[in-house]
Amino acid sequence: MDHANRLNGKSANGKSVSLSVSNPTIATPESCGIAFMAKASAPGRAKTRLVPPLTFEEAAVLNTAFLQDVADNVLLAARDSECRGGIVGYAAYGPPGSEDFFRRTLPDGIGLIEAWRQNFGDCLLHTIDEIFARGHSSAVVLNSDSPTLPTAFLIETAAALAQPGDRAVLGPSSDGGYYLLGLKAAHRHMFENIAWSTEQVAKQTLERAREIGLDVHRLPVWYDVDDVDGLRRLRAELSDRPDAERRRLGSNQPRHAANTAALMNSLWRSHDFNRRAAVLFEAEPLRA
Repeated sequence: MDHANRLNGKSANGKSVSLSVSNPTIATPESCGIAFMAKASAPGRAKTRLVPPLTFEEAAVLNTAFLQDVADNVLLAARDSECRGGIVGYAAYGPPGSEDFFRRTLPDGIGLIEAWRQNFGDCLLHTIDEIFARGHSSAVVLNSDSPTLPTAFLIETAAALAQPGDRAVLGPSSDGGYYLLGLKAAHRHMFENIAWSTEQVAKQTLERAREIGLDVHRLPVWYDVDDVDGLRRLRAELSDRPDAERRRLGSNQPRHAANTAALMNSLWRSHDFNRRAAVLFEAEPLRA
């Protein structure tokens, strides 16, 4: 989780204002709340590190596809999880005033938490606090830059946090950050003295855990799509491969992100985009 997920701006004052819930779900005492960090899709303000080869307008539309695929992934984990209490999904969103965008864009069953703070660590901690305030026994913050993240990782996270005793779950990113952090208590220290948007984030987060004696369950390394290299890898993962073959390859295989695949397929049919992307990709059809 890094600069591409960052929600920069002024915060709302007080919990009564900062929490908005769409299709509210009543949390059970053992439930795990998973919130993905979500920025509204506006040209020039979303996924700008993917410009070029994308235009600002294309990057904003890709951001929307990512949000929809990540939301679908959380809901799939909620459906398939055997963890007692289950999983409930949220979008920790910004900027303020963009609630209608998320209500129109995200599927039913995803609640909304306004999470707009000047410091990214404060965004994350505020989101964790709000999840616990809704009655969940564990809280997870998730990036929105990994649309192909295996659903099994989310299910594994909820199961690990359901175990007795205080603990954390960390999903390290290949760039040195993390795509997921789960907690059973709102440990402020986990977000202090972190060099956000650097390759030190996961390492420093593990150091904060050691300082407070918190056990950490580590997930496999995954990647963020926040630069051209990530976009190239995403395209390779979305290449045509039957679902049955994916299942045979195991649960840790990339999840097929249907919304993202459909969009990228549309882009690749554009002569102008092919010209811009020619030096980076091979134009091959994707399975939408």
